Amino acid sequence: MNTKKLDMIHGPLLGKLIIFTLPIIASGVLQLLFNAADVIVVGRFAGETSLAAVGSTSALINLMTNLFIGVSVGANVCAAQFYGAGDMDDVKKTVHTSTGFSIICGILLIFIGLFGARPMLELMGSPEDVIGLAALYVRIYFMAMPAIMLYNFLAAILRAAGDTSHPLVFLSIAGVVNVILNLILVIGFDLGVAGVAIATVTSNYISCGLLTAFFIKQTDALRLNPKEISIDRRILSKIIRIGLPAGVQGTVFSLSNVVIQSSINSFGTAVIAGSSAAASIEGFVYVSMNSVSQTCVTFVGQNFGAGDEKRVKKVIFECLGIVTVVGLAMGNTAYLFAKPLLGIYTESADAIAAGTLRLFWVCCPYFLCGVMDTLTGGLRGLGRSTVPMVVSLLGACASRLVWIATYFQVHHTQDVLFFSYPGSWILTLSVHSICLTYVYKKWVKQKQSTQIW
Repeated sequence: MNTKKLDMIHGPLLGKLIIFTLPIIASGVLQLLFNAADVIVVGRFAGETSLAAVGSTSALINLMTNLFIGVSVGANVCAAQFYGAGDMDDVKKTVHTSTGFSIICGILLIFIGLFGARPMLELMGSPEDVIGLAALYVRIYFMAMPAIMLYNFLAAILRAAGDTSHPLVFLSIAGVVNVILNLILVIGFDLGVAGVAIATVTSNYISCGLLTAFFIKQTDALRLNPKEISIDRRILSKIIRIGLPAGVQGTVFSLSNVVIQSSINSFGTAVIAGSSAAASIEGFVYVSMNSVSQTCVTFVGQNFGAGDEKRVKKVIFECLGIVTVVGLAMGNTAYLFAKPLLGIYTESADAIAAGTLRLFWVCCPYFLCGVMDTLTGGLRGLGRSTVPMVVSLLGACASRLVWIATYFQVHHTQDVLFFSYPGSWILTLSVHSICLTYVYKKWVKQKQSTQIW
């Protein structure tokens, strides 16, 4: 099979944005189903403590992986800009450099997970009845890191080429395997937390293997030749320059979520379980909005490489419209059906009540987060990654930490804790919009100046 490339730099735009985004949304939903299947099966068949153990690891796993996954944004932007400029030689170098770098990162993460799981969970204040199972889940889960890293980098490059459909096919296959293994290992073999972790690891290696084989069979600049896997310093430097700030931003975001998770832990096992279930539901809304942000990065990147400033502006505004509609529709639907959705994960009335409260504060205004991320995507597509990192760290992360360290300590309620989410989104997207306007106008001015001379 060859890639089905979408022409991002010519022709009508809105339809292409939607066509490009929908498979990314579906792929993100399938990836979430890996974890959702874990949470649902373990909650139903292994008990509330196991549910809390699996659910409470999400923030920690994201903290330990987001730095490296964020760097894959750099691979996406580089490949998109090279495609827009018609530089196929650098596209080829990006493929092989990303492959080698992602494998190295994945192996490093295995050791971080093995030796850092329990100490990090202890710092988060995980309850004694949860921490042992949670550490076991993290250690097994991290055995999949080479596959997760390689998949994310290759999928990012494939998006840059305009192909979002093949990753969806590969994830669909792996998702079916994940659900079947969950049922067999948890219900049939009574492996509990270990069973769902093994199922997740297996499914990740399947999706990665399929995507890697797909790249090997290509006949154009995307072709991956295992013998040519190496690190091109110039390409890696550009990937890291763009991707590292995105990774740092994701890591610090996760750090703030770890602090919030630690605060959630102070309310007891029922609230932890309810919040974990709510977070799983929120994930489906978030990946849908974040898919629009990924579309914005890729389309802006290609049109930036082609030097089309009018189309770049149109991409950003249309993506903002799409993400607002998606966020409002899905976020409020999640809250409207909170109780039956949470009931899929747990039968505990206290856990469902806690999860419903979280969905109110997070999902109803969630479109604000989508707008914030799409503005960030526009900046990254223009090759500016440090600016959104700094703004996000100060606006979203630092503000949450200050809120928790001050007002939450005096008014120790779940409402006060969860208000930190929408409050930080409003602050951050306001500054992002100013920065994006400035960077865009500066680029247009420089381009016009160059054309004059």
